[in-house]
Amino acid sequence: MMTTYDPDALSALADLGSATVYEANGQRDALDPALKPLDPATKMAGRAVTVSLAPADNWFIHIGLLEAGPGDVLVVDVQGYVDAGPWGDVLTHAAQARGLAGLVIDGAVRDSQQVIAAGFPCFARGVCIRGTSKVQQGAINVPVTVGGVLVDPGDILIGDADGLVRVRPGDAETALAASRAREEKEARFMQEIDNGRSTLELMGLTDPR
Repeated sequence: MMTTYDPDALSALADLGSATVYEANGQRDALDPALKPLDPATKMAGRAVTVSLAPADNWFIHIGLLEAGPGDVLVVDVQGYVDAGPWGDVLTHAAQARGLAGLVIDGAVRDSQQVIAAGFPCFARGVCIRGTSKVQQGAINVPVTVGGVLVDPGDILIGDADGLVRVRPGDAETALAASRAREEKEARFMQEIDNGRSTLELMGLTDPR
């Protein structure tokens, strides 16, 4: 089984892209497309460290950050609440200091331009300038539902401009091999198109005309 800490494997999944991994891994566990990267050039893959928060409070994000390390993705469930931004430039700086691979939050962030300028992969449902309190307890490394998908601690999240997909650790090696095979197949298709073949031929589709 591929370890979720293998940086080369995670980098390969990020390079292959969320759409390829989703298709190759059984077309399952795609997160809500409303969760978008602040920077469309973003690509990310990492092990999930999960945080469950009360809306409009970010105390436990600060705690969760201490549980995450190099190559991890902080996955935050704020129940889709977008009227406050519990993440901003200071937390981004702290996350980069710890070597995190990125953030996925089912809620809003703020300081968006500073986060983009820092080059930190950040996926969110929205952007909001309103701040949060720091009084409500949350939970760290528990199952959370983010973008309509149940994410357990240790799951792999792959994200880019096309979207986000979850891969179970036990499926990671198979997903990587299948994604590489799919990429090679599509490269052959493009070569065949250049040689004059149609997509109908290549995909075994009929022409109803």
